[in-house]
Amino acid sequence: MKNGKKLLALLLVLAMCLGLAACGGNNNETQGNNDGTTAAATEPAATEPAAGTEAPTETSGGNETTNDTLVVYCTQGLEGKFSPFFAASADDVDIMEFTQIGLMITDRVANPVLEGINGETRSYNGTDYNYNYTADVTVTENADGTVYYDMKMRDDIVFSDGTPADIDDVIFALYVYLDPTYDGSTTLYSYPIEGVEAYRSGMEPIYSLLIAAGEDNTDFSKWDEATQTKFWTEALPAAGEAFAQSIVDYVVNAGYAAADDDLSVITPNWGFEVAEGATLTDFFNVMLEKYENDYNVLSDTEAASGTLWSYLDSEFHVGIETGNSAPNVSGIQRIDDYTLRIVATEISAPMIYQMGTYITPLHYYGDESLYDYENNSFGFPKGDLSIVKSKTTAPVGAGPYVFQNYSDGVVYFEANPNYFKGEPAIKYLNVREGSEADFVPGLATGSSDIATPSYSTETANQIAGYNGSDELEGPVLTTKLINYRGYGYVGCNPNLVKVGDDPYSDASKNLRKAILTMISVYRDEGIDSYYGETASVINYPISNTSWAAPQVTDDGYRVAYSVGVDGTPIYTDGMSAEDKYAAAKTAALAYLEAAGYTVADGKVTAAPEGAKLEYTVEIGASGQGDHPTFLILKNAGDALAEIGMTLTVKDHANQNDLFATYQNGVAEFWCAAWQSTADPDMFQLYHSEGATNYYHISDEELDYLILMGRNSTDQTYRKSLYQGAMEIIMDYGVELPVYQRSECILFSSERVDVSTVPGDMTPYWGWGAEIEKLQVK
Repeated sequence: MKNGKKLLALLLVLAMCLGLAACGGNNNETQGNNDGTTAAATEPAATEPAAGTEAPTETSGGNETTNDTLVVYCTQGLEGKFSPFFAASADDVDIMEFTQIGLMITDRVANPVLEGINGETRSYNGTDYNYNYTADVTVTENADGTVYYDMKMRDDIVFSDGTPADIDDVIFALYVYLDPTYDGSTTLYSYPIEGVEAYRSGMEPIYSLLIAAGEDNTDFSKWDEATQTKFWTEALPAAGEAFAQSIVDYVVNAGYAAADDDLSVITPNWGFEVAEGATLTDFFNVMLEKYENDYNVLSDTEAASGTLWSYLDSEFHVGIETGNSAPNVSGIQRIDDYTLRIVATEISAPMIYQMGTYITPLHYYGDESLYDYENNSFGFPKGDLSIVKSKTTAPVGAGPYVFQNYSDGVVYFEANPNYFKGEPAIKYLNVREGSEADFVPGLATGSSDIATPSYSTETANQIAGYNGSDELEGPVLTTKLINYRGYGYVGCNPNLVKVGDDPYSDASKNLRKAILTMISVYRDEGIDSYYGETASVINYPISNTSWAAPQVTDDGYRVAYSVGVDGTPIYTDGMSAEDKYAAAKTAALAYLEAAGYTVADGKVTAAPEGAKLEYTVEIGASGQGDHPTFLILKNAGDALAEIGMTLTVKDHANQNDLFATYQNGVAEFWCAAWQSTADPDMFQLYHSEGATNYYHISDEELDYLILMGRNSTDQTYRKSLYQGAMEIIMDYGVELPVYQRSECILFSSERVDVSTVPGDMTPYWGWGAEIEKLQVK
């Protein structure tokens, strides 16, 4: 259920090598877009000031904007976990990012920058941009199949407290991520680093052993009876209640229920029914019963903000030896004070993004007396991350800003004079929690300077009202639009839309292409009607923000489903919209005839065996037609009716009902949206063994191209492979890319010098990517 509830967001924690999103609530699909994705958010938690720091003075904080202070809105999703190791929610990651730097960044299309020290110049949207950062990364593919990732960092990095940084700070961080008891969101351990399995084996966190042993265990050789009793009667029930609360918070903050609703109203939005008056414990037990008392599966499947285990006290995370293990990770090799080599046992294309590991201060997050690389000691006792976790609420790093404190819904920062790119021009930075309704009026009235509201026609009209015009750059508010890193689509299950028994036959493909051709032609009108200029139609199953996305100027680029059954273009230059609609009907009828349908007098009159004259498309449009694809489907359905086919649009008021239709394989067609990751790996979605291959494609050539794309570090070669893979997907007629909408970054024109905002911002290069240059008036 997790994939459905997270609305098919294929999330990968890449903040360590991407430009600062900087409290961009829309980076995680905030509510109000009705396109199949929402943002996670939970209630804020208060924290104490970092050791040795004080809260800013009144002139640098609060709700006032001054000429040395930048005030930024974020969504109400702060959990207070601002650690580079344990930040989980999107807003917590943004807060943490202001204080940290890594070894590698990516450019505006998420392509890794490998020569960071001297910088690289790359063109985007017709403009050359220089990217410089903290390290050079050299990737070497060896004859034996192994891969070397050599990282040489600058020798002038200094943490905000004045302590010089070196490669040991990076090695310390790597060992935290790879510790057997690490339970944060980073999955470095899942990559093919030489020696990882040997290092992580032979030890498990005590909670894992307690769960495996069961509540009635009588073997107390590894823990005492008091520990076991406390776990089952106090710690685990409390964690279960907190886990259930995190789901409730997610549902409420996503807009599906109100905070004061009874749980019996809230939990159905997560796919569970509880009785009126039920408690959080009751809710947790209902979930546990569904998973037959398997706590691990429940935790992995239903996590909204953190796993079940993340809510346990730290004493239950301590590692217990269960066997032999290696004393180190053989693939992490210290070359000198500023150089590190990571050895991979095989090529893994997404692994390059892991080279952005944060340069985290060993002296703060760890124990320097426990760091001795030569003797396999890495800054903390293996299996005990308590010292690292104790600093979760107060981050320290070498980033552009220094964390001061978090209180009353505001996070206070001060510029870092030791930042390697130079001290930021703006002295103070305050990040304020706020609701979506606060964002536009808050900037217009001067209580904040930057926000990322969900962009819609309503939002645009609100901004225009304050500006007195519909110009993007007005006297009160300046709007910057960027493409969202995902796209909306119409999917099809070939096992249900086919001719005969073979879903992959030419006849079956022709049936699906007939319907998708008809839907495709109405995309321009539908998206323009719903989004106006804030979204665009796309033609390939990949976000336009990706470096692997086909461009209009590429050889062979064409509009989706714009070729007839005879291989000739359906449309010609200069065609009016009405002419295109007529041409699409003619092409669809030809496809249906080729699929085996009986055609007479311009209509189909009978379907071949295994096919039908009526198909249904599932959509989550709130039961009211409120969805960017709804009008498209209605118009396509009307046109198909004219040639004898019926396309029924089934509008689900509850999104989870929609998700269940295609995840369980009962939807013929459906509308949803994917959220993209920086690496365009297609395995999960389209490989025959992909976990979310809802299209049920099983094609040897497609599988081969996807795997070859995974097994190369050459971006140009990978792009050509993915181009071929996308052609196969489209030829099967199982997906129609529909639209890519825009996100909005809103600036106060009266307060922010917008000439200092980065040019050509993208989801991977946000306003905070060059925050040291930003200025207020």
